[in-house]
Amino acid sequence: MLSRTADNLFWMCRYTERAENTARMLDVNLQMSLLPQDPQTREGSWLGVLRISELQGLYQSKYASISPNDVLEYMVRDPENPSSIYSCMRAARENARAVRGSLTTEVWETYNTTWLELLKHLHTGLLERNPGEFFEWVKFRSHLARGVTIGTMLEDEALYFLRIGMHLERADSTARMLDVKFHERGGSGGQEGRAEPIGTAALQSEFYRWSALLSSVSGLEIYRKVYRDVITPDRVAELLILHGDMPRSLLASMRAVADDLARVSNQRSTETERRAGMLCAELQYGRVEDILASGLHQYLDRFLNRINDLGNRISQDFLVPLSA
Repeated sequence: MLSRTADNLFWMCRYTERAENTARMLDVNLQMSLLPQDPQTREGSWLGVLRISELQGLYQSKYASISPNDVLEYMVRDPENPSSIYSCMRAARENARAVRGSLTTEVWETYNTTWLELLKHLHTGLLERNPGEFFEWVKFRSHLARGVTIGTMLEDEALYFLRIGMHLERADSTARMLDVKFHERGGSGGQEGRAEPIGTAALQSEFYRWSALLSSVSGLEIYRKVYRDVITPDRVAELLILHGDMPRSLLASMRAVADDLARVSNQRSTETERRAGMLCAELQYGRVEDILASGLHQYLDRFLNRINDLGNRISQDFLVPLSA
């Protein structure tokens, strides 16, 4: 496969996954903002959305303060924000158009229709009238694109590069959300995930915080099914990092990346496959106690650096290399 074609397929799926993840974050944050909160906590939760996407500096260069309306505007429709839902869906559609001949008709029509419907929803004010409905639409269109792709594409290199992009982006997003939420809870020390004696009101706040994090990755029902007990930070970390049956966990995502890299391997990709395999093995045989003891923030920071390295190496080995 031509590297340009592989590059378009990789980023087409990656941008779609990023749009969905952004919608998930904003939707859950909006729901949490309806609970009783002091102004500092409310501002901190919206600041967290920007921190997850590493957009705090760019946002603050454009807006004077952190407000829900401004954050929503910036993260949904701002064309100058490369991670806004608008920018991601536009990029996904443009990448799909560039490789239309490598896609089935159903896949192309799904991406094209999604873009046209997004423009209609933004023009008619669906976000302002019913933001929850808008975010559900974004998630549904991502689910639809994924299902149509799996259901109609031939299992060849095109599909493998699509899946590599999707799972690499998913691992990156889950790690960022987990890191920010734990970091907000109490610094970056080795015991940041450990429960401490706290009052009833704080316990309720903790419950809603972790429930929101699980909901943002469609993990709340899975958590209840796996643990059948109260939500604790340690178990949330274990589920989202080490539980291979959880679709959005780091292990599940990296296992899929490693498997698909093996399917598209070439003479230059040996080291990239080795690094992906090592990361997957560390997750598969890791223990949450060891991760928390060494510091969750440090662990996730190293993981994100390794994910970034993998993305760069994949670009060098298979795709159009990223400009320096």
